[in-house]
Amino acid sequence: MKKLQLWIVSAVLAVISQAGCGQPTYTYVDLIHRLTDLETISTLPVPGEYCRQWSSYDRDSRYDAKTDSYIDWDANGDGYGKKNWIRLEDGKFVLGEMEGPGCIWRIWSATVEDGHVRIYLDGATQPTVDLPFKDYFNCTREPFTRPALVNTVTNGENCYIPIPFQKSCKIVADRDYGQYYHFTYSLFPKGTVVPTFSMKLTPEENAALDKANDVLAHCGSNSFKASPNQKTETFEIRLHPGEKKTLSLEGKQAILSMKVRPQLPDDVEGQRKALRELALQVFWDGEQTPDIWCPLGDFFGTGPGVNLYNSLTLGMTENEFYSNWYMPFEKGARIELLNDGDQPRQLTMEIIHAPHNMAASSYGRFHVKWHRDAFEPTAKGRDIDWTMLTTRGQGRYCGVQLQVWNPRGGWWGEGDEKFFIDGEKFPSTFGTGSEDYFGYAWSDWALFQNAYHNQTISEYNKGHISVNRWHITDNVPYHASFEGTIEKYYPNDRPTQYACVAYWYQAPGGNDPYRPVPVKERVNYYTPLSYPLEVAGLLVLERPEGNLEAQGMAYFKKNTWRHDQQVWWTGQPGAKLKIGIDIKNKGAYTLSTRLTKAPDYGIVQFYLDDKKILEPIDLYYADGVDVTKEIDLGKFSLDAGRHVLTLEIVGSNPKAIKRYMAGIDYVDVKRSLF
Repeated sequence: MKKLQLWIVSAVLAVISQAGCGQPTYTYVDLIHRLTDLETISTLPVPGEYCRQWSSYDRDSRYDAKTDSYIDWDANGDGYGKKNWIRLEDGKFVLGEMEGPGCIWRIWSATVEDGHVRIYLDGATQPTVDLPFKDYFNCTREPFTRPALVNTVTNGENCYIPIPFQKSCKIVADRDYGQYYHFTYSLFPKGTVVPTFSMKLTPEENAALDKANDVLAHCGSNSFKASPNQKTETFEIRLHPGEKKTLSLEGKQAILSMKVRPQLPDDVEGQRKALRELALQVFWDGEQTPDIWCPLGDFFGTGPGVNLYNSLTLGMTENEFYSNWYMPFEKGARIELLNDGDQPRQLTMEIIHAPHNMAASSYGRFHVKWHRDAFEPTAKGRDIDWTMLTTRGQGRYCGVQLQVWNPRGGWWGEGDEKFFIDGEKFPSTFGTGSEDYFGYAWSDWALFQNAYHNQTISEYNKGHISVNRWHITDNVPYHASFEGTIEKYYPNDRPTQYACVAYWYQAPGGNDPYRPVPVKERVNYYTPLSYPLEVAGLLVLERPEGNLEAQGMAYFKKNTWRHDQQVWWTGQPGAKLKIGIDIKNKGAYTLSTRLTKAPDYGIVQFYLDDKKILEPIDLYYADGVDVTKEIDLGKFSLDAGRHVLTLEIVGSNPKAIKRYMAGIDYVDVKRSLF
């Protein structure tokens, strides 16, 4: 680690020299070390430093300067047959164009195919990178072979290999490259010297990439920048209801690591309540309002409650919660823990801190704020945007934890992220979907952990969901203001409610508008829906394994589905969905249904009151999404009362995409004569 620390120090000094002694020169190894460097991002940006993104967002979304309004701001055709690129050139798509110096830090996609994506650097007529798009992500081509930097995360393709350029960068794709893309890049101030990327790395560059890959693959509570002068202090803290405890640090220092070991109730809901009632607040250099304020659990990147994961900056393990964020200050820090609940709480806190020798004016102050529905946009046409962070001054946006309460199910995350920098009317970052921003794809509810992005809880996209993303190399500098939003499609009263924690560095004197949130708004805003629950006109008796929702179907073929919606269920073989059928009078009844068929639908078996009816029904359909003919489930003698119609997923067609989906348009129950 000592060699790595020396490179980090040199990178920080390069940033300082940029402000005072001319523009710096970065080697490729310098840029690689930014992948694991948590100190450089705490330095304030200099003029000419930006982070932007090219993506396949729906170009129907636009800003009308004449009316100062936003048109089709919720357009959602991100990659399907529209103009999701800059232009056509010689029969190929131009996906991105940048003037350097700069560096591509992140490439993401959800659909990668055999078509080539070519990256032309610094005016060259031949591409520096010329690969099938899938080969950017499958770890088969050097140097894109490090699995902590190049990976597939629940259907999302991610590549974090730095691709620097000195003068220019142009990205061109074959028509069959796939459908979705993000290219996130930094621009350095004019005069900065960076190398032109080469697919053939030197031994030193390969060693640096291997080292970064190893650090990111094994990140955890010790993945912070150690210092030979660091000091560890441990505090045993007991908080009575309504009590506050204060810890103080003095002098020009930085917190390198913060760890908490709370004593919590055994039950999940008790843990969630306790970690929302406890709050952490930190004041830097005598500030009167907290620079950090957050429910204690959420501060560590997930919520509500205890959800185990490891990342570079934050994590929760079986032994402790940890933070590796670098938190510098000039005069002192006041750290306060509050118990806003009605039960005593006890915890152990460990803080590792060390002096620093840089000019305090070079550093931003670390800010963390938890909020719900605060400072929503008021501009005409922007009703879809939900604010993650708005602030004024100078600083760097470094990440977010988004917690979703979505008890009725349905895909909550179709919305795009949008970052407006320094008063932009149109965002310089415009994404393609919430899950895409967090590094995965296709509304997958599988949990994952990664150095830079994580899904720490997902109750099958129904109930609590918590995702996070850390902007380390791709942090977003701003010089006058920052507004970061994400589209929210479902209203609060559905109910679908968002809460988030924003993480950023801010120059002293900047505007942080967020204030502490009363405890009653932290713990009482979500109430679980209970079963039986009506979903798209059917009575679902108990929560099934997998994702269940009412899906609108008008998009596929208008008026084909009875009410333009279906009960949409995604499970696994063996999973069962139980539907209640209430019979008023004993007698003979005919049951019939109509189902949905598609390329990724499974084979299902029906049961009535645990007795098998009919043979398995194969819902595979190669030509898109459609409905079956009405299916006669049979005639039955039924007593008055509730009966249970069960749908079991039993497999899938060999030709089907293995997502094991099923959809029910309706179930009809009619009196019959034998």
